[in-house]
Formats: sequence, C-alpha cells, structure tokens
Amino acid sequence: MTLIVLVVATVCFRLLGALFDVARFATWRVSAAHGLAVMLVMTASAHFVPSDVTFMPNHADMVAMVPPFVPFPAFVVHLTGVLELAGAVGLVLPATRKAAGICLALLFVLMLPANIHAALDGVTLAGEAATPLWQRIPEQILYIGIALWAAGVMARPSSRTASAPVARGTHHP
Repeated sequence: MTLIVLVVATVCFRLLGALFDVARFATWRVSAAHGLAVMLVMTASAHFVPSDVTFMPNHADMVAMVPPFVPFPAFVVHLTGVLELAGAVGLVLPATRKAAGICLALLFVLMLPANIHAALDGVTLAGEAATPLWQRIPEQILYIGIALWAAGVMARPSSRTASAPVARGTHHP
C-alpha cells in the first residue's frame, strides 16, 4: 500500500507540473520528494493511532514490530513517527530537502530491523500479516534510494557545474 501511495502521489504532483504548469512540480525529483512526504504522513499516522482502531495499523501494532533488543518500544514508536513527520516537512521545503532526505535514508536503515522482526515473528498489522521480507527489503531499499535521489544526493553532476577550463600559463596551487 505504501508503495502505491508513493507512486500515485509522485505521478499526481508531476502531472500538476506538466499539465497545469505548476512550477514547484516541474521535475520528477521534486515531485518524488513530495510523493515520499505524502507516504510518510500516512505511515507516521499509524504510530499515533489508538489501539482500539482496527481498520489500519495502530500504535500497538507498531510496538509489536519493535525487536526485543530495543529499549522503550512505545517511546521509540512515537519518536519514529515524529521523525517521519519531520522528514515529510523537510522534504517539501527546498531549503531542508537535502538534509531531510539524508536523515530519512538513515531512519529507513535504522527501521529495517523492525520490519525484519515483524516479518519473521508473524506480527500482524490491522489484523493482516506484515509485509514478507522478499517484498519489504527491496521496498526499503527503494525508499532509501528515493529519499537520497529526491534530496539531490544521488544526482548526476551537471555539465554546467563542471569547472571552467584553465587558461594556459596560469598556475594553480
């Protein structure tokens, strides 16, 4: 579901740029940053949903995902929810996009053990089995890549940013 939200949101933002000339969404990179932000708001919400809500993953489900070696699992779930929301805000602000993308990539790496634990221990989310590892690990790698790409970390160097040719006879230290 999260992957679908990411793809649909990214395409919608890019279409706003292409069809309606919304300058903010003129590139796939920025559209992907906003799409990832939408996905993060959705996933972060589960970190705060009361346990009696059963139509979507809730706080208790998220706590069950935390591996036993992590102390204070309820606090960690709230903290990661706050970090996901902060990352979403950081992605939509051009001034903080790079830092947010890097921090989110690190967060996704740190949260991978919870996803592995959930898959191996049969944790249920809203009554359904957690995403199997064969699917979840590639998804997590994709989210890491998109966070870094949207942040401009994985950008190809532009020919316009290449250094100017050095004039003959000049010396450079």
